[in-house]
Amino acid sequence: MRRLPGRLFSNSKRILTLTVTAWVSVVSLIFLATVQPSAYALDFPMATHIALPDSQSLTTAPSLTVALYSQLQTGGAISSSNELALVSFASAQTEAARTSVGAQGVAKAIMATDYKWGTSQFGCLKTLWDRESHWNYKSHNYNSGAHGIAQALPAIKMETIALDWRTNPVTQIRWGLAYINSRYHSPCKALSKFRWSGYY
Repeated sequence: MRRLPGRLFSNSKRILTLTVTAWVSVVSLIFLATVQPSAYALDFPMATHIALPDSQSLTTAPSLTVALYSQLQTGGAISSSNELALVSFASAQTEAARTSVGAQGVAKAIMATDYKWGTSQFGCLKTLWDRESHWNYKSHNYNSGAHGIAQALPAIKMETIALDWRTNPVTQIRWGLAYINSRYHSPCKALSKFRWSGYY
């Protein structure tokens, strides 16, 4: 019978310890919730009007679009509604380019605005990249290591455009077009080289 009060005291002490621990946890969580900023506490400027640039200026500022999209991915701040519109455009363009039809549309638009290449040049590019990757941004040649829509070799070369080259088809398209322009000056000349040697 003497052991019973000792066990009762031991159980009471354990219950008291658990209760105190629970209350300390609750107070700590409440403190953290009040100290850390939440989405409700962020200061967003109110906008009653968003001025969007015309569609021509959206497609002729590729470096700005890529830079703003990269800034958004790294947690940078977007300071104006025009920048937000450009980022939105870049996001929509990237999502569209995840399909082969969408990628062809994006490539055609970039070719027309950045390089002034016409429909015949797009026909050559379509033939070339149909053979290389079927316009699949996930395409990877395990023998050579070439990757992406344009089959860059080594694939890391595409970092000259943006760091998201593994997952962003627009980055791959921009790199491929810049490569063709710098090396062959046109997609038809690149296709001619491809037909002659099996690579470009």
